[in-house]
Amino acid sequence: MIRIAQLLLVIAAGALWAASRLTWVEVSSFNGLGQPKTVTLSGGGWSTLLVPLAAVLLAAAVAAFVAKTWRLRLMAVVIAAISAVLAYLAISLWAIRDVAVRAAHLADVPVADLVGTQRHYGGAVVTLFAAVVTLVAAVLFLRSRANIGSESDKYSAPARRREAARRQDPGSATSERMMWDALDEGRDPTDADNEGR
Repeated sequence: MIRIAQLLLVIAAGALWAASRLTWVEVSSFNGLGQPKTVTLSGGGWSTLLVPLAAVLLAAAVAAFVAKTWRLRLMAVVIAAISAVLAYLAISLWAIRDVAVRAAHLADVPVADLVGTQRHYGGAVVTLFAAVVTLVAAVLFLRSRANIGSESDKYSAPARRREAARRQDPGSATSERMMWDALDEGRDPTDADNEGR
C-alpha cells in the first residue's frame, strides 16, 4: 500500500510540473503606439506554488521509505493539506470572476493598456487531477499506518499479547497462541491461577 501511495505522489508531482508548463491565461494589450501584444502566463507564472509543491510531493515519496508509525501519519496529514491547496489553485481559475487585474499585474502590463484576457483550463484540470491523486495517496498512507500497527502486534512480547487479549475480551478463553506462550514459560495454560503470575 505504501508503494502505491509513493507511485501516486510521483505521478502527482509529474502532473504538477506539466501543469506549470501549460498556458493558464493569455493577456492581450495595446498601448496605442505599436502592435497589439499578447503575453501568455504559464501555470508556473500564474501560481508560483506549483513547482515547489511538486518538489515537496517527490520528497514525501522518498521519505515514505523510512517514515514509520506516527511520522507516516503526520506525513499523510501534510499531504492531505497539500491536496487541498492544489484543489484551491485549480478551482480558483474557474471561480475568479475577472482575472484581468491579476493577469495584467503578473504580465507587467498596465491595466489601462489591457484589451482582454483569455483563460485556458487545461493546466487547472491537470492540477485538479494531481490534487485528487495526492488525496488518495494520503488516505493510503493512513491505512498503511494502521496495517503497520497490526503487523507489529505479531512480534510483541507474550505478556504484552496476553494483556492486550484481556483488554479486548477479559472473559474470553485462552487463545491457542497464549497457550503456547504459557508452555514456553513453563506454566500450565489450563490453570487459571497461573494467569496472574
